[in-house]
Amino acid sequence: MGVNDQVHDLHSMTLIVGVNLQHFGGEKTEQATSKKRDEARKEGQVVQSKDMSSAVSLLAVFFGIDAFKEYIISTFLEYYNVIAEVMENPDQLSEVSYALKLMGFSIQTMLAIVLPVLAVALVTGVVMSYLQVGALLSIKAIQPKLSKISPINGFKRLFSMRSIVEFLKSILKAIILLYITGSYLLSRQNDIMMVFDMNVYQITAIMWDIILNLMIRAVIVLLILGVADYVYKKWQNEKDLMMSKQEIKDEYKMTEGDPQLKGKIKQKQREISMGRMMAEVPKADVIITNPSHFAVALQYDTEQGDAPKVVAKGKDLIARNIRKIAEENEVPIVENKPLARALYAEVELGQFIPEELYHAVAEVLAYVYKLKKSS
Repeated sequence: MGVNDQVHDLHSMTLIVGVNLQHFGGEKTEQATSKKRDEARKEGQVVQSKDMSSAVSLLAVFFGIDAFKEYIISTFLEYYNVIAEVMENPDQLSEVSYALKLMGFSIQTMLAIVLPVLAVALVTGVVMSYLQVGALLSIKAIQPKLSKISPINGFKRLFSMRSIVEFLKSILKAIILLYITGSYLLSRQNDIMMVFDMNVYQITAIMWDIILNLMIRAVIVLLILGVADYVYKKWQNEKDLMMSKQEIKDEYKMTEGDPQLKGKIKQKQREISMGRMMAEVPKADVIITNPSHFAVALQYDTEQGDAPKVVAKGKDLIARNIRKIAEENEVPIVENKPLARALYAEVELGQFIPEELYHAVAEVLAYVYKLKKSS
């Protein structure tokens, strides 16, 4: 293999490694932040199993029908008797007024039977949605988006893994429900065949029993499928919400600010504060030092009569700068190790000295004033 070939292979390996590094750098390995979860919730991205809601709604409908059973049966029998009378005398239907009256009665009867059951189903659906999702009014979820009406995006969604999984789940659910319904009806075929020899009351009783048992079986199946569906969607939602480390960093920068920028701002603020503090050193009456580690500049206004005030302080490099400025401006420098340490540790910048340090500071100021008079 020649040198050119080796260089080409090395370049190819570098490209491959570079791509992989970028891929892993953007890999979503981190759990979603609370901000990301809140945004997803506002977008309508929540975990909700329709199968579980359907199962509970169906169960509620069953109990609703059972609770209104006497009312439903009596209403249906009343309607049946009216229809039976019409069948005995069908000539009445030729009258428009009678036909309209019969149509209105039929609609009223159907609504009287169906509305209580629908009300139960509606309330149950709302409650189940609240229990799974909570109180949520997402306007963004129903807003039209160009991506939703795009044929290309629609085609991608149609053949996406999620769509395939949903399709397979629907087929599985249909097969199971059809099998349960078919097997149960076959087990009751003798009872079904006997309805031809029964009166309307017996037919109603046997059909109610068959429907009741079918509903119970359907509810059990839907509940099992619903729980499995909810667990799967919970896992899928957590997977969709996962973030890369870079996304977390970017989110932090947007919410908390860029750490580097904040650091620069703080540094600038410290520089400004330091400049102001150093500008007060020439105005000080005395600089008390450690001598090399600490330096504290005191200012005493005899006219105001207040206690001496710390106008500048620092250690190490800052202490050396304070002493340098003091020397340039002929501000007296007094070495007093205990006092310098106490002032640096106990008194903040711009504060008056505490009473326990009055005596020690007074001695220093007296010494300074004595030096000024003698000079």
